[in-house]
Amino acid sequence: MPLNFQGIDPETGDDNSPTVWVDDETRDILVQAWDADDATVTEISAKAWAPGHTPGIPAGESVIRIPARMVPILRKACDAAERTDLR
Repeated sequence: MPLNFQGIDPETGDDNSPTVWVDDETRDILVQAWDADDATVTEISAKAWAPGHTPGIPAGESVIRIPARMVPILRKACDAAERTDLR
C-alpha cells in the first residue's frame, strides 16, 4: 500500500500531526486527525443521517475532527485521488 503524502496541519506543533495521504493503489484518502469529543460523537450517534440508515456509528468506524485550515490539503488529496494517469 504505497501512500502518497498530501499534507500536514499547517499549525502542527511537536505533539500534533493531523495528516492526509492518498493510497496510490486504491485511490482512497486516509486522514489522521483528532478524535471527536464525546458530545460530538453522542450527537452523531443519535441521528440517522440518510433515509433508512440506522443511527449510530458502526463498529470499525469512528468520528474524527479535521481542522478547517486543512481544507486545501483535503482538496489536494481529492484531486490526487481522481487522477487517472496514476492508475
